[in-house]
This record gives sequence, structure tokens and C-alpha cells, in this order.
Amino acid sequence: MQLSDKPLETQEMSHSHPFRTASVRRTTGETDVEVRVNLDGTGVCQIKTGVPFLDHMLHQISSHGLIDLEIAATGDIEIDDHHTNEDVGITLGQTLGKALGDRKGIHRFGHFIAPLDEALIQVSLDFSGRPHLTYGLDIPTQRVGTYDTQLVREFFVAIVNHSQMTLHIRQLDGINSHHIIEATFKAFARALRMAIEIDPRRASQIPSSKGVL
Repeated sequence: MQLSDKPLETQEMSHSHPFRTASVRRTTGETDVEVRVNLDGTGVCQIKTGVPFLDHMLHQISSHGLIDLEIAATGDIEIDDHHTNEDVGITLGQTLGKALGDRKGIHRFGHFIAPLDEALIQVSLDFSGRPHLTYGLDIPTQRVGTYDTQLVREFFVAIVNHSQMTLHIRQLDGINSHHIIEATFKAFARALRMAIEIDPRRASQIPSSKGVL
């Protein structure tokens, strides 16, 4: 499957940050993944990975992160969802990193606490250039539908390593696996939105005392 030729809608944020868009295609012997993002979008989303629950979670990133997101993936899902899940995370991480460029002007840090019924998830992240994941989810079942819940951690490992972010995920409450996972993706989306938005007080500067990220 390939993405359409029609480009993502773009909005000019400022003279310094005209179009924060990027696309990456990654092809291996196991998967073929293509991702496009517009960081300054409105949540327009077109996703087909062959893994329905993953599609549902990726929609949360787009909708609550206000990122226009297109993902087309084919993979060896007749074996299991592992390779597709991981390679979508890798490619999305690469695309986010490419769209951010030198990360000039962004807030850099983001955090959010998202409730979903009984579940409550805290996410904090930093586009520090230093990949790190602290993962604190306790998901009570092995599957949600046909989706292996161990793959949630693998997705975030992939996106962290390839976007070079520090990410901390904490579960403050929750007993329903679907609620825990969906609250995690919603909290991640809102923290991501906060971190990548342009800080008008530092729009022309890299947000680091070192001058580089």
C-alpha cells in the first residue's frame, strides 16, 4: 500500500517556521512503511497498518496531538503484529525527527495526565536528543482484541529511539487494558503537542543552554 500523491495540508506558522512537514518510507524484508506528518495540522488522519487496534491508537496521536498524519504499512501480520507495530514506531519516530529539524523554537518539554474512566496515565517527554524510555504500565491482560499488549512498550521504544526523545510513562490508576492503553496514547499525544509547538518567546533559538539538541 502506498500513500496518495496529494500532499498534506500545510499552514504557515511564521516566517521562521514555514512548513514543518516530512515523509519517510522504510522498507525491510518484513515490512513496508510510509509515514507523512504535518506538525502544524488539525488532526487530519489517514492510517492503514493492517493492525486495527494500532490504527485506533495512531488516530489518538493525530487527533489529540493536532498532527496531520498519514501512515500506510504492509507487513508479515500472518506471523504476528510485532514487526509491523515496531516498524511503524520506527518510521513515525524518524518522520517526527525529520519534521522537527534542528528543533529551533519548540517548547521541547511536554506533559499531560489523561483520564479514561478508571484509568489515569501520566506522560512527560523531552525532545532532548537523548533517547530514553521509562515505561510504567501494568496492563492486566495479554491481549486487547487480537493485539498483544506487550507491543505497546515496543512501539514506544521504537518511537523514542528514532525521534531521540526522553519519555516517561506512569500509570497512576487503571484496571481495564483498553482504557489504560488508550489513555496512554492520548496523554502522549497531548504531551507531544505541547513539546513541538513553537514558543513565541524563543522562536528563533534552539531550546537548550548548550545551543544544540
